[in-house]
Amino acid sequence: MKLQFVGRIKSINGQIVSIGCEGMYRPKLRELLVSKKDDTVRVEVYEYIDSDTITGLLLSSQKTITRNMDVWGDGSQIAIPVGRDILGRVMNLFGDPEDGRGSIKSKGFRSIYSKPKTVIQHTPTITEVTETGIKAIDFFTPIPRGGKLGIVGGAGVGKTVLMAEILHNISSRYKGVSVFAGIGERIRESRELWRTLDESNLLERAVLVMGHINQNAAVRFRTAWSAATLAEYFRDEKEWDVLFFVDNVFRFLQAGSELSTLMGEIPSEFGYQPTLQSEIAQFENRLTSTSKATITSVQAVYVPADELSNPTIAATIPHLDAVAILSRPMTQQGRHPAVDPFYSRSSMINSSGINQDHYKAVTKATEVLSQYERLSRIVTIVGEEELSAENQKIYTRAQKLLNYMTQSFFTTEVQSGRKGIYVDIKDVVIDVGAILDGTLDLVPPEKFLYIGDTKSATLN
Repeated sequence: MKLQFVGRIKSINGQIVSIGCEGMYRPKLRELLVSKKDDTVRVEVYEYIDSDTITGLLLSSQKTITRNMDVWGDGSQIAIPVGRDILGRVMNLFGDPEDGRGSIKSKGFRSIYSKPKTVIQHTPTITEVTETGIKAIDFFTPIPRGGKLGIVGGAGVGKTVLMAEILHNISSRYKGVSVFAGIGERIRESRELWRTLDESNLLERAVLVMGHINQNAAVRFRTAWSAATLAEYFRDEKEWDVLFFVDNVFRFLQAGSELSTLMGEIPSEFGYQPTLQSEIAQFENRLTSTSKATITSVQAVYVPADELSNPTIAATIPHLDAVAILSRPMTQQGRHPAVDPFYSRSSMINSSGINQDHYKAVTKATEVLSQYERLSRIVTIVGEEELSAENQKIYTRAQKLLNYMTQSFFTTEVQSGRKGIYVDIKDVVIDVGAILDGTLDLVPPEKFLYIGDTKSATLN
């Protein structure tokens, strides 16, 4: 369909554009309007005020749009290029390159508003664990293949670093492709991720879609849909397994809240958009697996003011199969990754989800750590020497377990000066069992910091 005249720009109020319909053609909601004078101008139809006035969302720079500018439409929505040729590239939500490597060649485009697969087309529940090589994740919050892991924490506790390490470790041992959605994050972090993938020779099997923090809310919000569209394409058309990474889910919902405010919608009780629940549900429902291919998702979730009861967190967590809560006190103690075993969880932690040795070990570890938490309050008041011999034993073993869960990352070797380590889950289960059974009681707790498995570590 060729471009047809819609009308002219009547007013521009930040990201909100009012268009007077002067032509015979009436565009549909979510249709993308453009200008013949400047092909960088992009306006998405948001709502009809009346039969002759449209409200649109500006998806390009305010510097390129003026009052009385003609806008045209051809019935198309925002579409992103798909195909094998997009692998190894960094792009924005429109598929424009952002890596300085020239234009992106593609054999086709796909609307970012694809409908999610129906429940009937979904694959049955998969009980296979996706190993990350990170002890704290694989032991306390194992990720089901085709499932979703949320890395939840406040500012500066290591969400992005942990996500980058998971991406590095799984991708290097994974046959599928990776899709990364950068929503509302810093340009510096995007560049560091791109460099890490490039240096690890993983970029050729990954595609990055970026909506940076300096871009307007409409762009940041739609970036999530673009990345989800690429994941769906590889799952449905290529039938490839997909690793889907999101940094950051909170920024996605925050962008939706900003848009809601700009459009004058009445907020919910806590100040967020009234459509908060439906927006996260629509996004998460697209990241599902089918009988032919899977989408395994790892999502960073920023927690404002470290308040886990924030409505955005409460809306997101029910959609996740595993949740790794990052602890600020553990970060301040220098324990990385700062996965808090007291609050983290996984749907795989049951007798049918993981093998029996792992299940017994994690059950016993949870029990010991619960006692440790109680004993820590006593130690703070009277000191460790005042504990009974049995309680001292429990307290020390729990310390060793927490220290053992620290780990050096491949993606932070330059910053930390420590060589990255990948640890198989079977070795983690054996080591945890040895710690809790007392086999390693003669080894001081500090010897367990930042080691791999106990077989390869010097513990004497």
